[in-house]
Amino acid sequence: MIQIKRFACLAATLLTSVMLVAQTNGSNSSYSRFGLGTSNNQSQGFNRAMGGVAQGMRDGGQVNFLNPASYAVIDSLTFLFDVGMGMQQGHMKSNGTSLNAFNASLEYVNAGFRMKKGLGMSIGFMPYTTIGYNFDTTKQVGSSYTSSKSISTETNYYGNGGLHEIYMGVGWNPIADLNIGANIGYLWGAYTHTLDQQFYEGGKTSSNYNTQNEVWDSDIKTYKIDFGVQYPIKLNKKNSLTLGASASIGHNIGSEVKMLRFTSKGDTLTSKATDAFELPYVFSGGASWRHGDKLTIAADYTQERWSGCKVPISYSTATSSSIQIVTNQYLNRHRFALGAEYIINPMGRKYGQLIRYRLGASYATPNIKVNGEDGPTEYGITAGVALPLTTRSKSLINVTAEWMRRSPSTKGQITENYLMLHLGITFNEAWFMKWKFQ
Repeated sequence: MIQIKRFACLAATLLTSVMLVAQTNGSNSSYSRFGLGTSNNQSQGFNRAMGGVAQGMRDGGQVNFLNPASYAVIDSLTFLFDVGMGMQQGHMKSNGTSLNAFNASLEYVNAGFRMKKGLGMSIGFMPYTTIGYNFDTTKQVGSSYTSSKSISTETNYYGNGGLHEIYMGVGWNPIADLNIGANIGYLWGAYTHTLDQQFYEGGKTSSNYNTQNEVWDSDIKTYKIDFGVQYPIKLNKKNSLTLGASASIGHNIGSEVKMLRFTSKGDTLTSKATDAFELPYVFSGGASWRHGDKLTIAADYTQERWSGCKVPISYSTATSSSIQIVTNQYLNRHRFALGAEYIINPMGRKYGQLIRYRLGASYATPNIKVNGEDGPTEYGITAGVALPLTTRSKSLINVTAEWMRRSPSTKGQITENYLMLHLGITFNEAWFMKWKFQ
């Protein structure tokens, strides 16, 4: 009865968290206007401060969503519950104009437990992409023939939405030290983009010109499947190396996209298209080196094969406008990550000896094109600590500070700098221990 109540409590918590995540996108990036939005690296409390390394990371006291093979080593006596949130202060700059923006969002919730020896399970969810922006552009288009005043147009772009993922996965140890695993996920979310145009004559709003408004909308729903493998190698008494790899299956998304375009003259156009989006194949590989129980160093490489994925764009002629599905708006994304964790004395009795110190760095190439040019390159530096609740507790409070920069590949693009604070709590409690009384 106690176990049933605990699982019922967990299910209610997950459901509430899904509702919260679905209402927050945590983005102010103008680059989320392109494709399915800006990609989330989907790191968690244990690896956020380590640059997001995951492929070779395996520990019985943590849930590693990015490589489901790791579930096989979850501790048999504990139930893991991990939740995290983030806050970010963004600074955007382009052509001498700058803007600051603040966001906060729930980043992930997941749980893990062991079903039997060599077989672990995890459930949870986290964001996959985010859409959230609001910016204006002004352009001089000429002069009025009647008043000789300058004519300019101001266009406001804003959007919201993004995709969220809920998943269930298992990790299995079939032979020797080899672990394999898989996640089956469900993606859902909104794809909403709006364009409002206004004309000015001599610096004042003018109704003499035909303004244009455009709204793009889609309710996206699809599946996602990931596979993972890990293999540990004992180098000597104090040193071990774990190799890991994972793959995500790309496929067409059957969701419909609609475009509504209308003007101040009363012209209205509605266009629809199906199979307008596509998920990429994703391949990751990495390794972690562990020296005793004190030092861990890990590195990852991930390739997201966006090139060739479909995306809808507006196609206009002199007499009509419609949606066109194209495959030339994406680039393959390559991401490199490096991270380290150090503990003074894992078996120490003093609180300071049990703190985990973490550092990391990452670099990623763009996966989108902006006006026909390569999008921004992404750099990140992270640092943080994992604080035990008590000297006898395995539960941790994960604190990470992160600096991330999106650097333009060409002139005219927006430079984005973010300072972020991530807070996570990993509950690691002995739910499944059988007590004996004498």
